[in-house]
Amino acid sequence: MCLGIPMQIKSIEGYTASCEAKGVRRDVSLFMLQDEAFQVDDYVVVHVGYAIQKITPAEARTAWEMYDLMLSGEPGEADAYA
Repeated sequence: MCLGIPMQIKSIEGYTASCEAKGVRRDVSLFMLQDEAFQVDDYVVVHVGYAIQKITPAEARTAWEMYDLMLSGEPGEADAYA
């Protein structure tokens, strides 16, 4: 299973963006989405160091809510989203 992490763009230099999620910063390649227009504060889904999709802030929030729920290990709650 592959997992994409929603991250917020903090700065852009060429095809590399400095992105942040949950206080963690990473350099992310924008090369695979070079036809997209990116700005600081946009959100992207990151997989193995590459932005693979541009998403809305609401989509990023929803994804993190799901990840937080899975990580909390609360029995039964995750079943509601299956």
